[in-house]
Amino acid sequence: MYNVLVCDDEKDIVSALKIYLTSEGYNVFEASNGKEAVEVVESEEIHLVLMDIMMPVMDGIQAMVKIREKSNVPVILLTAKGEDTDKVLGLTVGADDYITKPFNPVELQARVKSQLRRYMLLGSGNQSIGKARMGGIEMDDKAKEVTLDGEKVNLTRTEYDILKLLMDHPGEVFSPNQIYEKVWNDNPFGTENTVAVHIRHLREKIEYNPQEPRYLKVVWGRGYKMEGD
Repeated sequence: MYNVLVCDDEKDIVSALKIYLTSEGYNVFEASNGKEAVEVVESEEIHLVLMDIMMPVMDGIQAMVKIREKSNVPVILLTAKGEDTDKVLGLTVGADDYITKPFNPVELQARVKSQLRRYMLLGSGNQSIGKARMGGIEMDDKAKEVTLDGEKVNLTRTEYDILKLLMDHPGEVFSPNQIYEKVWNDNPFGTENTVAVHIRHLREKIEYNPQEPRYLKVVWGRGYKMEGD
């Protein structure tokens, strides 16, 4: 049974999420602010976090930063319409996905299943083992490490998975929807912006000049690809 932490300062939302999740067989932990969420993640074996952004005591962004200091657990942010800046910031500091309120229960359950599936597959060591190199970028899939000209690059799990997909298929163009389907292992729900944000921040980490990328390139109207020198 998977343990899912639901963190929101609105009790009605927590109750609704608990009903949806328990009906799917998940064990639900509750928190009403970011500080409580961090404490639960530190004290319990949590497999996924659903967390609101706007909360008292400690907001979801601050909590996200604290959680990422110690855990790689999947985090899906719950955002209100119009909180685009917060969505981007959340993805930047390590969130894996977001769902806009009011959310569709079917979409919610699909995204939860997708993140848990990715998390458990990654943890089970079923991914391919080996090293890949493209220009100055080297990926050690066994150690789950990436270096740029010998210097370690700190990537989120999602950034790593996107980079691995593209490096495994050099020169091949993947559309945002294809990237989402393969990396999130789920059907896309209008997720082009989510992929674009991860791509942008991945570029900031592996490119010396993200405005003139040397490796991770866009093919306008089609998608993204990796190329060497």
